[in-house]
Order: sequence, then structure tokens, then C-alpha cells
Amino acid sequence: MNKFKKLALGLVVAIGLISGVQAAGGGVSWDKAPVKTTDLASLQNGAKLFVNYCLNCHSAAYMRFNRLRDIGLSEQQIKDNLLFTTDKVGETMKAAIDPKQAKDWFGANPPDLTLVARSRAGHDGTGADYLYTYLRSYYRDDTKATGWNNLVFPSVGMPHALWELQGERRPLFEAKQEHGHEVQVFKGWEQVTPGTMTPLQYDQAVGDLVNYLQWMGEPAQNSRVRIGVWVLLFLVVFTVIAWRLNAAYWKDVK
Repeated sequence: MNKFKKLALGLVVAIGLISGVQAAGGGVSWDKAPVKTTDLASLQNGAKLFVNYCLNCHSAAYMRFNRLRDIGLSEQQIKDNLLFTTDKVGETMKAAIDPKQAKDWFGANPPDLTLVARSRAGHDGTGADYLYTYLRSYYRDDTKATGWNNLVFPSVGMPHALWELQGERRPLFEAKQEHGHEVQVFKGWEQVTPGTMTPLQYDQAVGDLVNYLQWMGEPAQNSRVRIGVWVLLFLVVFTVIAWRLNAAYWKDVK
């Protein structure tokens, strides 16, 4: 019994310490991503942003360029606007950067992003929510090798690839007393230098990019949902028919 009490007390203390560290680190809750994988215009813009800003370092090795026809792009449009790392539409989305250079610059090869929206889910929300918040939480930090830091991923090794669009921002914190010690609570952002987009435009662009990443993780998800609805409707109708048929078979049995 004493061992159980000690274990319970240890868990309570550990949870308290973790909460204190998270608060002191300025962690933020995840925002809800405006994901709608049936919005072809959003997916097309997201694909353009992905190829222009992400594919330089990150690959999507399980996605082929010709699969973008599923979001309304013709093969010629793909060739003219999106084939920067290859000249074949049937090729997979390979990163433009040399793996050795990537390891020298960032300390490790940037991860593949094919399934990133499906692998980053947590207690705060979906993987899309995480990515949507993460890409909008960068700020300048001269103490880091890249010159950037992130509230969602402190000491992140990836620089802010979209900084020209968003501009530079600074997080604002407020000191509060919690559990007898002072913590810094995140309150909002201050725009330091403007980007080529307004804050609203940038949020919409990131929403499109995350929407595309969500779709890329499972391109057949819309078909799966559509087929699933028809299967459920069939089962409902079949159940009614089977129930009436069973009643007809047994109505004369006493």
C-alpha cells in the first residue's frame, strides 16, 4: 500500500513538473485547421505552396505528381507549373536538396512529409491542427543557428520557410503566478516587419497548405467516405428487408 501511495504521489509530482515546464516554455494550444479536402481550389493552391516552399528540403516519396490530377489539375498544368525536381509526371515528389548537404546544414535529413498530417495528431487536436498552428508560430531568435524558433516546437531545427510571406513576428508573454512560482503565459503576437501577405492572407495560405498535406496523407479519403456512406445506407435498407422477411417466415409459427 505504501508503494502504491509513493507511486501515485510520484505521478502527481511528475505531472505538475511537466505542466510547469510547458507553461514556462510558452507553449500554445493548437488552433483548429480549416481542412476541407473537397475544396479543389484550396488543394491546388496548397500543392503549389508545397512544391515551391517545402519540396526544396522535404520529400513526399509516396506521392506521385500525376496523382495531382485527382484535385483537378491536368497533366500539362502539372508539367508547366509543378515539376521542379523532375521532368516526368509519373515520378514521386523527391526533395531538391542533396541529403548530405541537408545533414550538414540542419544536423539531420528533413523528414518525408507524405504522412505528416496523419502522424502529428495529439491530445490537443489532429495532425492538421498541429501543422496549422506550427506554421503560424515562428518567431525570430538570434540565439538559434537558423535565426528562428517556434512556440509549438521549441528549438526547432527547421528555419521559417514561409517568412517572406508572413514577415517577422514577436511573441508576447504575461507573467503569472501558478503553484507558487512565476510562469510566462503566451498572450499573442506583435508584427515586427510585414510580409508580402497580410496576416489573414497568410493564415489562408497556410490553411491551403495544410489542407493539401491532409489530402496527400490519404488521397482516397473522400472516395472512402463516399463509399462508406453508401455501404451504411445499403446495410440499413438490407436490415429492414431482412427484418420484414423474418417476420413473414415466422408469422404462422406458434
